[in-house]
Amino acid sequence: MAKELLRMSTVTEARAELLSPEQIESRLAEASIVYVPLGALEFHGPHLPIGLDGLTAHRICIEAAQSRGGIVLPTIYQGTGGEHSAYPWTIMMPTDTAIAENLRATVRRLADMKVGTTVILSGHFADEQRAMLRGLAQEWQNDDSSSMRLIATTLADREASPVAPDHAGAFETLLLGAAHPDLVHLEKLPDAAEHPSIDPGDNPYGAHRHEPSHPLWGVFGADPRGVALGRSSELLASTAGWIADLASAE
Repeated sequence: MAKELLRMSTVTEARAELLSPEQIESRLAEASIVYVPLGALEFHGPHLPIGLDGLTAHRICIEAAQSRGGIVLPTIYQGTGGEHSAYPWTIMMPTDTAIAENLRATVRRLADMKVGTTVILSGHFADEQRAMLRGLAQEWQNDDSSSMRLIATTLADREASPVAPDHAGAFETLLLGAAHPDLVHLEKLPDAAEHPSIDPGDNPYGAHRHEPSHPLWGVFGADPRGVALGRSSELLASTAGWIADLASAE
C-alpha cells in the first residue's frame, strides 16, 4: 500500500529529470509521449530574459503532458538563425548541424526505448530553425526502421494562433507572463506615451527596430507595452492544447 501511495503521489510530475525510471515507465504506460523543448539563448529586449524561447516551450510541454499524459525532457538551449546573433547575450549556433545531430541522437534513443510519440517543440522560430525541424521530421518519416511518431514543430507553426507569433512583442510577453510572471518586466521599457514606437508603414517587423535608438530595439511584433497580461493564461492554455492535440492524434 505504501509503495502504491508513493507512486500515485509522484505520477503527476511530468519533468523527466525529477522522475525515476519506474515513474517514467508508469507515466508512459498511460500515454507514450515524450516532449523535447527546444529554445535559444537570445536577446529579448530589456523586459524579458534571454532564455525566453526555452522557458515558454518547456512550460507549454509541461501543460500538455499534465493534461494528456507523457513526460517532458529538460530543455535544449540551442538555436540557429534569426537577426539577433550580434545582440547582447545572444549565443546562437552558426549552423544547424550540431543541433540537428543532437536531436537525432535523442530521437533515436527514445525510439530504442519504444516511445510511441516524440514531440520536439521549439520556442525559437527563425526560418533556419524551422527548416531544420521540418527536415528532421521528413527524414524520420522516410525511415521505416521505427514505428515511433516524430513531430518537430515551432510555436510559429500553429495555424490561427489567437495572438500572432513575434519576437519579444505581445505574443512572447504573454506566454512568458503565464509561465513565469516574475520574469516579465514591462517597466524596463521606455514609457509608451513619452517614447511612442515610430514604425514606417506601420510595420512592427521592419529593419528600423534594429536601431538601438528605437524605443523597442530588438522587439519585432506588436508593442508589448500595451499588452493585457490577464490574457496570459488563456494563450498558454490554448497553445498547450494545440501541441497536446498534435501529440495525441492517431
